[in-house]
Amino acid sequence: MPDPAFASLRTRLRELVDLEAALAILDWDQAVCMPAAGGDARGRQMETIVRLAHERHVAPAFERALGAAERASESLDPADRDAVLVRVVRRDLERARRVPVAFHVARAAHVSAAFEAWRRARPRDDFASVADHLERSVELAHRYAGYFPGAEHVADPLIDEEDEGATVALLRPLFDALGEGLRPLVAAAVATPAPAPLPAGPYPAAAQLEAALELAVRIGYDVARGRQDVAPHPFATRIAGGDVRITTRVNERDLTEALYSTLHEAGHALYEQGVDAVWEGTPVARGVSAGVHESQSRLWENQVGRSRAFWTFALPHLRARFPALEHVDVDAAYRAVNRVVPSLIRTDADELTYTLHVLLRFDLELDLLEGRLAVRDLPDAWSARYARDLGVTPERHGDGVLQDVHWFAGMVGGAFQGYALGNVLSAQFYAAAVRAVGDVDAAIARGSFGELHGWLRDHVYRHGRAKPVDVLVRDATGGPIDPEPYLTYLRSKYGALYPALAHA
Repeated sequence: MPDPAFASLRTRLRELVDLEAALAILDWDQAVCMPAAGGDARGRQMETIVRLAHERHVAPAFERALGAAERASESLDPADRDAVLVRVVRRDLERARRVPVAFHVARAAHVSAAFEAWRRARPRDDFASVADHLERSVELAHRYAGYFPGAEHVADPLIDEEDEGATVALLRPLFDALGEGLRPLVAAAVATPAPAPLPAGPYPAAAQLEAALELAVRIGYDVARGRQDVAPHPFATRIAGGDVRITTRVNERDLTEALYSTLHEAGHALYEQGVDAVWEGTPVARGVSAGVHESQSRLWENQVGRSRAFWTFALPHLRARFPALEHVDVDAAYRAVNRVVPSLIRTDADELTYTLHVLLRFDLELDLLEGRLAVRDLPDAWSARYARDLGVTPERHGDGVLQDVHWFAGMVGGAFQGYALGNVLSAQFYAAAVRAVGDVDAAIARGSFGELHGWLRDHVYRHGRAKPVDVLVRDATGGPIDPEPYLTYLRSKYGALYPALAHA
């Protein structure tokens, strides 16, 4: 018979999870299909749910329920399900108690208003209209950090919220090593003529969405527990274990935009759909960190979706649907989707240059938070970094500082480090899967993705937040987070495509 202490705690946790789900639905609706005039009411609705959830979370009754469960867990093995649950819940509660409900309400109102302002400003290249919102985001970040007085850096509490245990002090040397390893590879590749892209369509939007979703289903996305929609900035969201949604965007002249954004978001969704059902209704039932989450989207997008094996399988299916691909063979397709051409848009970046887009955003976030950079000077700083790192500069804010929604849908700080960590971890997880299950490429070329998906489900997905990040990574890969396997993977793959890399 279940211990009543744990049953009581789970009842209270389910209330919190249900409120979070309602918030996620409102957020999804705002990004996908909310009428333009709904923004003001949506902000109020989100404020109400955030307030209710926080009040219930920090209420004395919740503390009593958790305390009783902790006492009941003292005799349990630390790996026992109930012992794990109280550890995660205690961590979340201690964090929540530091931050007053008034802050959460103010943050929710700001996010709703800033998102609507960004959505209007980006197509008009109107940075001035969102500058005040961005200054408010920086202000809120400082206020939030103030609730964690022991932090060494103002960004640390924000980073820890997304990637538990990560700090500026830990990330800076890792990211410096990444940048030092990547820049000569990118320079060597850029100095070599790029392969031809895929033909420029036409690729009808409806057919693209169908084809992309079919491939997502093929790799393991369960549409009985999900759906695909179109959004200006693709994302995945978990409403519940039986409701994990993905979005994409479509360019009728470019097949790869919908294809790779769908594979990317499906990677996030596979993670959420793969969490063990025993954790449903608890805060353990979601991905453990932004970095681990991003590792799955990048793994399925790049190690799988940009592999020769994937195109061996996928090209005949795509060619049958899109006449523009009639004369494209597997080798040409593989080279086309791995062409290295520095770009302005992070989400459109090739695999080799992508991390440089992320690292410069991380640095700019720290500059804003440390007071070395004023918001009004951000567009110029952005252009200067793009010129230095990628050799391109935006002519319009929509292709520059306004391209990412992150700073306008949250706070500045903690928004981007997960992407770089995800690239690093994607290589480590993929290599570990290959060691365990054998010739993954041969299986992918046959259209068989179950071996890889099964290993990831067993070693990453099913645990949700049950294992801390460092434990999860070590258990799955045999070592700590390490950028070298990712750099080795890139040198090997792109060295074969761009011989000049051999001397980089």
